[in-house]
Amino acid sequence: MGPGGDRRHSGGCQCGAVRFAVATLGRASICHCRMCQKAFGSIGAPLVTAHGLTWTRGAPRHYQSSNKVRRGFCADCGTPLTYEYEGGIEVAIGAFDKAAEIAPVIQLGIESKLPWADGLAGLPTRSQAEAAKVAGFYASVVPRQHPDHDTAEWPPAKDEQP
Repeated sequence: MGPGGDRRHSGGCQCGAVRFAVATLGRASICHCRMCQKAFGSIGAPLVTAHGLTWTRGAPRHYQSSNKVRRGFCADCGTPLTYEYEGGIEVAIGAFDKAAEIAPVIQLGIESKLPWADGLAGLPTRSQAEAAKVAGFYASVVPRQHPDHDTAEWPPAKDEQP
């Protein structure tokens, strides 16, 4: 169910120290302003308005990025989580457990949009031969990030770790 749905949407940071639930979602956007680029260390910030946000494990730390906005993040792993302003709060789309269900419907801050951002979809991907060269490395990676669902405890006991 996409934005505006009536079920709760859950998510959290990469390490699992901070988890949240949102009752309903509003407009999803990607902001290309320079502050969002720096806050996310990326081409911009994919955000969605959150209505009925509750912290279900831990809570974010905050950085006052301007006189109008503070940004929440996990103090343990650094995951960007929120964009908070007097009129509301937005949550990073990538922090949701089902992020693929939340597609931006508008771009903001385009005056700072990186000139190559629109060409990303046209970039080539690895060839099958290149992918085969790194397949062993990827197969050996053991993730330590929190799974995309709520857990009773985190991190798991040593004998339960992936």
